[in-house]
Amino acid sequence: MSTIHYEKDGRIARITLNRPDVRNAINDEMPVEIAAAVARADADPDVHVMILSGAGDAFCAGYDLTYYAEGNGAGEVTQPMPWDPIKDYSFMWQNTQHFMSLWRAMKPVICKVHGFAVAGGSDIALCADLTIMADDALIGYMPARVWGCPTTAMWVYRLGAERAKRMLFTGDKITGREAADMGLVVEAVHADALDDRVEALAARMASVPINQLAMQKMVINQAIEQTGMMQTQRLATIFDGITRHSPEGINFKTRSEDVGWKQAVQERDQGTYDWTANQEIPKPNR
Repeated sequence: MSTIHYEKDGRIARITLNRPDVRNAINDEMPVEIAAAVARADADPDVHVMILSGAGDAFCAGYDLTYYAEGNGAGEVTQPMPWDPIKDYSFMWQNTQHFMSLWRAMKPVICKVHGFAVAGGSDIALCADLTIMADDALIGYMPARVWGCPTTAMWVYRLGAERAKRMLFTGDKITGREAADMGLVVEAVHADALDDRVEALAARMASVPINQLAMQKMVINQAIEQTGMMQTQRLATIFDGITRHSPEGINFKTRSEDVGWKQAVQERDQGTYDWTANQEIPKPNR
């Protein structure tokens, strides 16, 4: 696998996002390889628990915008007009389902977040069963401001409606401490203690028989799935395609091509660009 490192350590499978030079940004291969690594661990009779983490200085920076925003990726994330929504849906639904392999796996998955898990990286982290963050790490879905809708919809399932709206109406990033206080993740610890805390929890869970772990996970997941999770994710995946082909989405893509994605993202996140009018927002006179 080119984007994932897999290692088995006794009863623990370690799945590491392994594109550290781009802060583990998501390309076309990574979702497929995440699902393959999860399937490998799930099929191994010796593995009880999986730990998902990121190499380098962050968990995941989201989709690789050099590849998808400045360019267009192999999946044509922005199609020529008129665009084909089913073509877009087919591409993004596959990615959503690859991320959801973490949720569907019979064995529990602990996600360890350091640095940040943002945009599509937050989708990955929130599909795990338990997410533990460094208290100074950041999580958020900034494309909610323009050019994205979180296809896994895990924000609402973890937070409830009002807190999910607070995050997705603003696209704000919050710290691991804030995320734990809000109930988005199970726990936040000092960055220096993150590895030890995750290892201790994984070791504790790994002492439980696989069938016991699987049954508890299935019962809890069933309760969530009965609320219509798949239908919600289908709608979110369709909307994600619409966000990239709306007038504002096209303007963001064009802006990324003109000035580079880093400047376009900065303008998006700081609210200094009017994506409808396709122009910078004038600074107020003081």
